This record gives sequence, C-alpha cells and structure tokens, in this order.
Amino acid sequence: MIGLISATAAGQRGCERLAAAWPDRTRVYEGPVSEAVARAFGECEQLVCFVATGAVVRLIAPLLEGKAADPGVVCVDEAQRHAVALLGGHGGGANALAEAVGEVLGAAPVITTATDATGAAGLDMLGLPVEGAVAAVGRAMLDGEAVALRADAVWPLPALPPNVGAAGEAGEAGAAGEAGAAELLVTDRVVAEGERTAVLRPPSLVVGVGASRGVDADEVLAIVETALAEGGLSVKSVVALATVDAKADEAGIVAAAERLGVPLRTYGAEVLAGIAVPNPSAAPLAAVGTPSVAEAAALAAAPGGELVVQKRKSAMSTAAVARRLPRGRLAVVGLGPGARDLVTPRAREELRRASVVVGLDQYVDQIRDLLRPGTRILESGLGAEEERARTAVAEARAGYAVALIGSGDAGVYAMASPALAEASEDIDVVGVPGVTAALAAAAILGAPLGHDHVSISLSDLHTPWEVIERRVRAAAESDLVVTFYNPRSRGRDWQLPKALSILAEHRTPQTPVGVVHAASRPDERSEVTTLAALDVTTVDMVTVVTVGNTATRNVAGRMVTPRGYRWQV
Repeated sequence: MIGLISATAAGQRGCERLAAAWPDRTRVYEGPVSEAVARAFGECEQLVCFVATGAVVRLIAPLLEGKAADPGVVCVDEAQRHAVALLGGHGGGANALAEAVGEVLGAAPVITTATDATGAAGLDMLGLPVEGAVAAVGRAMLDGEAVALRADAVWPLPALPPNVGAAGEAGEAGAAGEAGAAELLVTDRVVAEGERTAVLRPPSLVVGVGASRGVDADEVLAIVETALAEGGLSVKSVVALATVDAKADEAGIVAAAERLGVPLRTYGAEVLAGIAVPNPSAAPLAAVGTPSVAEAAALAAAPGGELVVQKRKSAMSTAAVARRLPRGRLAVVGLGPGARDLVTPRAREELRRASVVVGLDQYVDQIRDLLRPGTRILESGLGAEEERARTAVAEARAGYAVALIGSGDAGVYAMASPALAEASEDIDVVGVPGVTAALAAAAILGAPLGHDHVSISLSDLHTPWEVIERRVRAAAESDLVVTFYNPRSRGRDWQLPKALSILAEHRTPQTPVGVVHAASRPDERSEVTTLAALDVTTVDMVTVVTVGNTATRNVAGRMVTPRGYRWQV
C-alpha cells in the first residue's frame, strides 16, 4: 500500500490525483502531518509526501530501522514539479515510485542513487538475494575497480559493468582472491566472506520434504535447515519445497513453505515412484504409494538437476535437497517503427534486464544508449535473420539474459518466428510487443483499419508469388482493407502494380489508398491518394501501402473506414 500525505491544499489535490490513478494501491492519511507520516511509515510499503524534503527528513529520522525494513519515501514539491526519491531508492522501490508519480503528475523524477545515475545495475537490483559487503563491492564497481566475478554457473543476470570480472571470471565460487580485492560471488553455497566480498544467491535449490500426518511446521523447518546446513547450502537459494500430492494439504508442510516464502510443489505418487533415488524406503511406499518422497520430489522439481543432499530424517519428517539447472532467458523485443517515443516501457525494461543483445546493426544503433554498461552486443547485417535467431537462442541456452531485437512487433514479419523455431523447453522465452509499421502508418493516415483488415508482404524471397497472389485475391474478394509490407524494391518492381490490379477488379478507382514512407522516422512522408492515382514509383521497402475497402472514404484528407459497413452521411 502507498500512503499519501499532504500539508497544503495543493498537496491535497496531488494526493487526490494519485488516489484516482491508483485506487487499489493508495491510502490517504489525514490529520497533523507528523502523526500521518508516523502512521503511514508503520503501515505502508511506500509513502508519497507532498511535504518539503527537509520536513520529511526530520519526521522520519526517529522511525528509521534499516534499509531492509524501511518503506520507500518520495517527496513532491508544492508546485508538483519534482518527485524526489528520498528513502529506499532500491529496496523500498522509491526510485520506481518517483518515476511513476512523475508520469501521473507530470513531475520530473529526482533519483540520486549512484548506480541509477550511472546506468549500472545495483547489486540489490539484480533480482537475487544479496548479502555480505554489498556497499563495499558496489562502490568498487562504481569506481571502476576490478571486481572478480566467481560463479558456480551462469544465471540470467542483467549486464554488470565491464570492470566486474576484470580480475578473472574463472575459478570456483568462494576461492580466495587477491588480498583486499573486491569480489562478487554467485553461489548457493555457504562461503567465508571477506571484508570486500558480496554474495548473490541464485534460485538454484529445491527441498523435497516428506512427513507423517500431523507434523508441525517447526519440525519441517528444522529438518530443512539441517539438510541445508549439512550440505553447506544457503536457505536464500531455496526456490520451492516439493512433496507428494497426498501431502499437498499437510498443514505443517504448507506452513513451512509459507514461512520460507516459497511455493509448495506437489507430484503424483506414480511420478515420484518412477524417479531413481539412492535411499528408497518401504514406509512411504506403503503410506502414499512411492518408495521415496523427499528425494524423488526434490529431483522432480529440478528436472535435469542433481541431488546434493540425500534424505535426512527427524521424528516425523524427511528432507532432501536438489540443485536445479540454470535456465537462460530470451526476450524477443519489438522496438516499434523507429521513433524513440514509440519504444514501449516494457521494451526498455527488457533491454535494461539483458546482459546480451542480439540484433540487426541499424536497430542496435537505435537503442545503444538504452543499454546498461557492460552489455555484450552481437550485431550483424541484413540477411542474417536465421543466424541471429540461432545466436540468441544459443546465448540463452548458455544461461544468459538475452534480448533479441527487431523493428515493429517482434512477431510480425520479424524475429520471433525464427527464434521460437530454434528455442526449446530448456530456456524461458518472453515476447515483448511493439508498435507495428502498419499501426504507425494507420495513425498517420487517419483510421483506415476501422474494420476487418489484413497485412500481406509482397516479398517473394521466402514465399512463392503464386501464394502471395492467391492471398491478395482472397483479400480483394473478401472486401478487406489491405496493408502491403515490403511493397517494392529495385529488384521487385512489378509485384505492387500486379497486386493493385487484382484489388481494382473488386474496388472502384476512387478507393482511398494511403502511402506512408518511414513512419515515425525523421524522413517520414505520407499521402492519401486513390487506387487509380497512386504513383508506385514513390514506393520503396520502407513504405507501407494501405488500400481501403469499398466503405473506406477520404474525410478531410484522412482515410476513414467505418466500424460498420453502412456509411453514415
């Protein structure tokens, strides 16, 4: 919940605007400001104070407990020109909240955390639990000092600055580095931490648990902790508890998972019985139909992984630990038609989340400044689409966070198809939609896509012309608005006239046609003409041609296709 606090009438209006924008996330605190701040500080995850920063500093100073517990606090000035992330920029989410407040109020977010100011990823913003000398290692990263990166495996982290790993990426996590050198470990193992050692805990461990009916949560937690301790493993790397379906409602196991803050995954006895384990037993076979619960469930929840701690027993419960294989992440990102303000916020987030970016060189140039320092860029020229798709999938399979970029929407005549044809179940895949060339052109032309419409590529490089012609003819006979992609090039100059002649068999010469060159880019140009008057020599490969249906009209120089087939005049 976000607490909203104001001291003036102008501030109250700001509170009302935020409450209206986020009705389910906000609560307005009224009364004396000091009392309102104190109540909100104790009750909310975040605060937005329409109060001077100095006053808020004095009010929250006695309430501070530590960065792990304090809420994020944002201050907004009287004129609502600035939203200042005052406290908990990362852990409390104040940086993101300041940006969100700025979007609603039209205020400029003021963010002073060093990593955000430099574009680097803070250790506490990598999506993994972190412990140890976080401040010391973070400062070394910012100062450009060589920081040794030592990881048990590759995990899909955002890009780290170039100086991270400069002291050597090889070596087992936890191995001693140079005396006094900063190091960043990525491991699920309990290691000796130096004065300049920070440890990221990957989501690598699954604990399988079995129990007798009526076991309490304390006993389950105790055996889980014992198993982890005997394996020298960190509880912060545990991502799930696992058990047999018959124990899905066992109160002690359910409560243990809740207290650990992880999900409980269950599997059928027949599934667990088919998993080879080192310590099968007759007791669970008689009770729930499988010779192993703890070991088999741990392995079931970690496909392809290994059992790192065999079954441990207490009076009423058992536990075993499996280490799961890392899963790389592939985001297929549509960048839109070319204008920077048409790159979606989600696309920007995925670019910042990636440690590897794969794309056509000219598209990489468009977003290079949005990437974090240290991002590895794999770019290539025209005609290498399948190679880029294979490269992106291979990098994801190696464990990295990869962004495969393309123009428009990644799934429309772009990179999603070849990439997903290569990808398999061993990586996570995310699609990030973008504004297509057809939609950008339509917005420029007016409202040509107000009713049923179709997009057809006239390029016969991958599709035989006979197939393309059949599709154009079907669209013409169906009275669909048609948008032509790849309409004309130096080596393909006859396909567009042929397609237009097919449409002309079913539409009048005065049918509106929109032509948009380089939609949203600096050299954009457009015109609304007719089927009879269109000059095809003005069309090239970065042009979109939209042909109206029999109901489309030219209204004040704009193409308008009515939502119904009856045109109201």
